[in-house]
Amino acid sequence: MDALTAPGPTTPDPATTPATTPDPDPATDPATTPDPDPATDPATTLDAEELGVRELNARLRALPAGSTARVLRPAGLHNLAVALDVAARVVVEGPAGYYAGALGRQAEVVVRGRVGPGAAENLMSGSVRVEGSAGQSLAASAHGGLVVVTGDASLRAGISLKGGELAVAGDIGRYGAFLAQAGTILVGGDAGADLGDSLYEAVIYVAGRIASLGTDARVEELTQADVDAVTALAARAGFTHVDAENVTRVASARELYHFTTHHAGSY
Repeated sequence: MDALTAPGPTTPDPATTPATTPDPDPATDPATTPDPDPATDPATTLDAEELGVRELNARLRALPAGSTARVLRPAGLHNLAVALDVAARVVVEGPAGYYAGALGRQAEVVVRGRVGPGAAENLMSGSVRVEGSAGQSLAASAHGGLVVVTGDASLRAGISLKGGELAVAGDIGRYGAFLAQAGTILVGGDAGADLGDSLYEAVIYVAGRIASLGTDARVEELTQADVDAVTALAARAGFTHVDAENVTRVASARELYHFTTHHAGSY
């Protein structure tokens, strides 16, 4: 009787045995790498039409300090980049509607296109730069920060300004700086009628012509301190066409601070 022998090891047939693949490394395999988080990845762009204004602004407010976000397809939507309170940079790649960059703190907002009324309204700090023209009531009631427009601005630019700086490279419309209480306004072009009507302590510098002054506004002598201030503001705004030594300074005559019957017809 033949002795029983244990079967030896068998060699797999390459034609019938599937090849084994090592598990992918999540750190290097793009198929297993999670999608970037738009709120934390500075290289990620945000689509305004796809997200909608509410979700877009929520993601912008969640940006970490020092990051940058690009907003695509803004398509003139209203309230873009509103109420941001983070030291991040937001670039809107196209025109925006009403109140672009309004109610902001710390953030640097750039709009590469025109904006509608109320841009940078009630800005507290940071900056809003419009690479185009702006609708009426630009920087209304802004308390601080820097607002720059590389084109023209419509009616009531700087209305009720309470601080900060507004620089417009081109012309501004009628009633510029109406009721402006504090801060500085630089106009690189011409100013429309009734400039500085009911002005308080804000100061206006105009490089071009002034159609007319509003009630209680007057032209004052330009000092070296004014030249230095205009030079510094023009540099921050990126304006190279403004000659700081040849601007007109407009400030309040301070005759309407307290009501008197002598000036009743001026109110």
